[in-house]
Amino acid sequence: MPKVSEDHLAARRSQILDGARRCFAEYGYDGATVRRLEEVTGLSRGAIFHHFKDKDGLFLALAHEDATRMADVVAHEGLVQVMRDMLAQPEQFDWLGTRLEIARRLRNDPDFRRSWSQRSAELTEATMARLARQKSAGRLRDDVPTDVLIGYLDLVLDGLVARIASGHAGDNLSAVLDLVEESVRRRD
Repeated sequence: MPKVSEDHLAARRSQILDGARRCFAEYGYDGATVRRLEEVTGLSRGAIFHHFKDKDGLFLALAHEDATRMADVVAHEGLVQVMRDMLAQPEQFDWLGTRLEIARRLRNDPDFRRSWSQRSAELTEATMARLARQKSAGRLRDDVPTDVLIGYLDLVLDGLVARIASGHAGDNLSAVLDLVEESVRRRD
């Protein structure tokens, strides 16, 4: 039996993740059945679950991939830039509808909550590091604890995600993000 190259395995995994992202975005977690995952990826259930333990594992892999991508932007440009990117390039964030599913599952599924916490730590750490650098540089308010700023920005992000996912991304959201950004800057 011939060995499959690492490049082939990586390409197949990427194919599965791309298809699953579209499927979860269109049908939600419950509606993204194995049959639909097979159709959208063009692969059999055996091929899909060769790379992922189960549907939860696939869903969490997507969440981790997205959190890693967002953490990279946060580290260099801040969490507000991630939100601006969501407004400017919504097609790059077609998974937003799945964030609502994540919120539901975080509330109702302790195993999922535990797994999600492990996977989303990278984004939280990037946000904390960015805020600490901004505070040290004198660009960020120093009268508000960092954990409160993180909670505030997370709340705004969740609200923006819900707004976009529900199809109500108004024209003034960029101005709202300007206000958010101004509200965390140091006042001289």
